[in-house]
Amino acid sequence: MKTYSQKASEISREWWLIDASTMPLGKLAVVIADKLMGKSKVTYTTHIDNGDYVVVINAKDLVVTGNKMIDKKYYRHSGYPGGLKELRLEEVIEKDPSRAIKEAVKGMLPKNKLAADRLKRLRVFPGAEHDHTAQSPKEIK
Repeated sequence: MKTYSQKASEISREWWLIDASTMPLGKLAVVIADKLMGKSKVTYTTHIDNGDYVVVINAKDLVVTGNKMIDKKYYRHSGYPGGLKELRLEEVIEKDPSRAIKEAVKGMLPKNKLAADRLKRLRVFPGAEHDHTAQSPKEIK
């Protein structure tokens, strides 16, 4: 029996809907990364990007355990001396709720050439309404 290797012409993508208020940030990021990479599919091939689209709703109601709202920090640097900026998770969620989820998922994806295209298929919305009802996404509980 030969090993199956999927070709780019055989890719079929589905749409998934996840509610961010139902599970903690880390578990949510694992489920999203799994769907973006396509690891839950039988036809998973490491060098082919056969993942699905993921729509996340209720990002402003993100759930974390412990003291992560205060203790978890997000850093960025301006490129100038002394230009290190630091934000707590609660400030990030208040300013842009999608950033916390996108950065968590980015950390879960493998660091290779496919990562940027996989992240483009992630759509995060702060409220319960989203723009992808026409795609009729399947809900993940």
